[in-house]
Amino acid sequence: MAPPVQFDIICCSLEPWDEVWRRNQHLTAELLRLRPTMRVLFVEPPIDLAWSLRQGRWPAASGLRSIGDSGRLWARAPRKWLPRRIWPNGDRSLVRQVMATSNRLGLDRPLLWINDSLYAPLAESTGWPSVYDVTDDWLLGAGGEREMERLRDNDARILRVATEVVVCSPALEDSRGRERSVHLVSNGVDVDHLRAPTVRPTDLPAGRIVLYQGTLVDGRLDVDLCVATARRVAPDATLVLVGPNSLTRPSSQSLIGAGALVLGSRPYDDLPAYLQHADVLVVPHRVNSFTESLDPIKAREFLSVGRPVVATPVAGFRDLDPPIAVAAAAAFPEVVAAVLARPPLSPGPGELVGEPATWAAQAARFLAVLDAAASRRSAPSGEELRS
Repeated sequence: MAPPVQFDIICCSLEPWDEVWRRNQHLTAELLRLRPTMRVLFVEPPIDLAWSLRQGRWPAASGLRSIGDSGRLWARAPRKWLPRRIWPNGDRSLVRQVMATSNRLGLDRPLLWINDSLYAPLAESTGWPSVYDVTDDWLLGAGGEREMERLRDNDARILRVATEVVVCSPALEDSRGRERSVHLVSNGVDVDHLRAPTVRPTDLPAGRIVLYQGTLVDGRLDVDLCVATARRVAPDATLVLVGPNSLTRPSSQSLIGAGALVLGSRPYDDLPAYLQHADVLVVPHRVNSFTESLDPIKAREFLSVGRPVVATPVAGFRDLDPPIAVAAAAAFPEVVAAVLARPPLSPGPGELVGEPATWAAQAARFLAVLDAAASRRSAPSGEELRS
């Protein structure tokens, strides 16, 4: 068998490289372990200068920075100088910034791992081999017509030009597989990390804990259901929400008014402590076409930590066995209360159910797709990146 083609990667991510680890970070870490000669440029979401200034904030730093001590991983957030309605070609400026950073690092013929369809023009203009990694169906999300039209156009463009397409869920396999062949590479989990015994976090309130962990966003989290659950379990327990808070201000205020505690982001290194010291883990998600497209990482994380779980009947949870209990929204608060009425479990990891797919295994599958793409290099299309 011929040795795999050697290549570096430019990962155009929908999420930043920070302490809250998500799919892209887990896969990147495993890829670098599997290929000791590989280098990765991790392109973070653009820094929107105008938006930051309107919010009264100084724009975050966006320069190239090294991640870790391997000398093989860098991150950089391009700058979006003006709104699209003022500078329609601003997206091409983002592409040029990525190409300039690639040149600076000596990534002459990299492979593009595109999670953000905004970078469809990068694949079109360079002819570099590319893998479109679809992890959320934002075409089903809420947004203004102009924004949704842009998303639909970029998604269609990258589906046409990508060398290979990867999806993370059966729903995405169905929707994107209508256009072309796709590879299903679901998410994974680091079981050992989640099951290492921990001490109780000092920012958890006294008493029993009902805990949600994940990004707080109105299109996914059922805020009304969270409010009802917080009120139902009080005063014996507190609903605690851990994760990046992207909720609207009224939603956050509703949660706080109901007695819930919104802690915000916590590092991935600290995640096991919050999960292991929860009496009940909850997934009060909306049930809609968008949540149906997801492959929730927390399903594997919650199973790995072995604590009781109550979830609405969403993809990733509804077909799972105990300790997962699935309840429709109308019954959800009472089911949570019933779980709390049982004798409490000792803190720490509970029984491990099954053998969930690890990030190492999923990265190996993903790498096989990257190898296939890298072996099919094509010439640039010749499209110019005009200012």
